[in-house]
Amino acid sequence: MWVLTIDGSEGEGGGQVLRTALALSAVTGTPFRIEGIRARRSRPGLLRQHLTGVRAVAEVCGAEVEGDRLGSAALTFAPGPVRAGRYHWAVGTAGSAGLVLQAALPPLLAADGPSELVVEGGTHNPASPPGPFLEAALVPLLCRMGPRVALRTDRAGFYPAGGGQYTVSVAPAPLSPLALERRGEVELVPVAAVSNLSRKIAARELDVVRQGLGLEARAGELRELASPGPGNAVWIAAEAEAVTEVFTAFGRKGVSAEAVAAEALAELAAWRRCDVPVGEHLADQLLVPLALAGGGTFRTVAPSLHTRTNAALIARFLPVRFEVTEEGGGAYRITVHRS
Repeated sequence: MWVLTIDGSEGEGGGQVLRTALALSAVTGTPFRIEGIRARRSRPGLLRQHLTGVRAVAEVCGAEVEGDRLGSAALTFAPGPVRAGRYHWAVGTAGSAGLVLQAALPPLLAADGPSELVVEGGTHNPASPPGPFLEAALVPLLCRMGPRVALRTDRAGFYPAGGGQYTVSVAPAPLSPLALERRGEVELVPVAAVSNLSRKIAARELDVVRQGLGLEARAGELRELASPGPGNAVWIAAEAEAVTEVFTAFGRKGVSAEAVAAEALAELAAWRRCDVPVGEHLADQLLVPLALAGGGTFRTVAPSLHTRTNAALIARFLPVRFEVTEEGGGAYRITVHRS
């Protein structure tokens, strides 16, 4: 049996390589072996969230798996047919529930029936797509492409306690190409949230964001979230005509509320300067759906190494190629072509 061999240390060398391989292996029926899993990370190999993702996709497609254990640097994955159904996966730590979904959702978009998912773990994590981003930015675009996807954050999960939960429903449909050319007018909606911490932290963050954006004194929203542990996040939803983008920063020990708010403002400012609809992180999330649709285009900021690594891997599973064109002023266009 032919098996696609993947070097997990190439390019960005993180967990995205594994998640994309799992998703597209299940969709295409392509077996693969990956070595050097997360080789460029300080703790290489499979951590709990990556192992949960492996086992989630394996359950969805009845795969035969070798190497699915904590710390493993190599994995062999031989998928079977994708099966719609009811699934419940728990990371067991504050590891990202959203990254488990990133691996398991694409095959279910093309399943033979609807699915219901419950995923437990971290929902408000640095270095992974948080709940507000998934709900407001990614899921609406997936729905515009054809499938019906609904995601609800039942409970927030912050690092280190975790314990958050998503409920997701999926009604499959063929994916259609998507074009995101211009963002149009933008309305900015700031939110600051705390769990088991003083509301004053979120109030200070909102004050900084309002001042930075020139918003009125009562603009935005302060939320107290139910969660097993303490946590804080501030995000700015940029509701444009073409897309909603979400820019998030997380509170942590030793960093003032004002500094956290400034991080979210800086990320928003970088996006606004380029006059594009798609930010850095959403660009990465769109590659797999557009490749499965067989086409599409969007304008974005300079593609990260993460995005470029993901594009190169996708082209090994699917008959597509990605064209990246610099347009000036910090703007780039990424177009997916059938090859």
